[in-house]
Amino acid sequence: MEEFPKDFVWGVSASAYQIEGGAAADGRGDSIWDVFCRGKGNVWSGQSGDVACDHYHRAHSDVGIIEQIGARAYRLSVSWSRVLPGGVGAVNAKGLDFYNRLVDDLLAQGITPYVTLYHWDFPQALQDRGGWLNRESAEWFAEYAGVVVDALSDRVTNWMTLNEPQVFIKFGHGDGINAPGLKLALGEQILAGHHALLAHGRAVQVIRARAKKAARVGIAPVCVVKYPKMDADRKAAKLATCTVTTPDLWNNAWWYDPCVKGHYPASGLEVYGDAVPKFAASDFDIIRQPLDFLGLNIYEGQPVAAGPGGVAVAQERAVGHALTAFRWPVEPESLYWGPRFMHEEYGLPIYITENGLSNIDWVSLDGQVHDPQRIDFTHRYLLALRRACADGVDVRGYFHWSLMDNFEWAAGYKERFGLVHVNFETQVRTLKDSAHWYRNVIETNGKGL
Repeated sequence: MEEFPKDFVWGVSASAYQIEGGAAADGRGDSIWDVFCRGKGNVWSGQSGDVACDHYHRAHSDVGIIEQIGARAYRLSVSWSRVLPGGVGAVNAKGLDFYNRLVDDLLAQGITPYVTLYHWDFPQALQDRGGWLNRESAEWFAEYAGVVVDALSDRVTNWMTLNEPQVFIKFGHGDGINAPGLKLALGEQILAGHHALLAHGRAVQVIRARAKKAARVGIAPVCVVKYPKMDADRKAAKLATCTVTTPDLWNNAWWYDPCVKGHYPASGLEVYGDAVPKFAASDFDIIRQPLDFLGLNIYEGQPVAAGPGGVAVAQERAVGHALTAFRWPVEPESLYWGPRFMHEEYGLPIYITENGLSNIDWVSLDGQVHDPQRIDFTHRYLLALRRACADGVDVRGYFHWSLMDNFEWAAGYKERFGLVHVNFETQVRTLKDSAHWYRNVIETNGKGL
């Protein structure tokens, strides 16, 4: 296969808190990230998303940049507290109008919106009522989903419920390094995650019931990839990718299995043991809803080999193995094996909803931003993804993370993931070399790789 499948979707991704700014504009309420950023030492250099890329005031021109890149799809998220400042109750019409205008601008440029309902910015008003630890959170989320669906579903047909529950639960409620900064015992993390999965299920129900146009719905967790060092290690690698092997929430099966299979994986119940709360069987009737696709966020992978009993054993990488600016390993094989294993395990079409790298980018003396590492990284990963497609994996699209440099959570503005450079003092945008390269990839449907 010299190119990607016909009608392959080429897009870019971003999220509300990371780019919008306008933190106090037009009635928006605080999210947990607004509050977390005010805590001393929580974010690099005391930075916050108060202004970020000022996308709230620059969305129209930013859509023009997406069109310049040639992307035909844009994965965005909605700020829950911009639409519902209290999390539930009164709707903020000005906040909702922002997303109405954004969707209209995208469609006017021939760009298809893919809307994520939750990308980590839980309303602080509801966090004060227990957040994800409160079972009512599922109903709060359903109410919010209904407001957004009622407003946008006459034009939006592609939806995702949650982004990376492994991260917002484990890092936010276990490790305490992300908002809301909690360090809970494993059982409470599992409880919060269970409520988030109930919220996913309730949101899917709301979308199916209230969408004005036929809706396609998915979820976008991290895909934690264990890939085989050699072909003989394939079975062990798949088992490690598709089961729970360590007593934490950094895995796939605990999150995907309930949504697709209607139960928690036996491997997780065994590994977590008594930490798992008792859940009613009827909860899984809510969580398991028909899905149209799985979103996979993949940046890296771990090479493994089959050890005693066929158990995967992590393999050391070579000395000097390539690392991104964020010190994440460069592992193109992850974009072959991750989609392959997930498609084999769950039988659903796949979208790569995030893939990219943080790079050391600045505007050169010639006024351009030269980022050859991003081009080479993306080239290698896309070759692996194209191979997956050639081998029968039903991959429908690829969304590069991210459209532009933005607020990288606890790392502040230290890490630059964008195809577009942002000067955070002046808000000047500069297309990097990678943006022009990506445009050519899109125009040729990957044939030029």
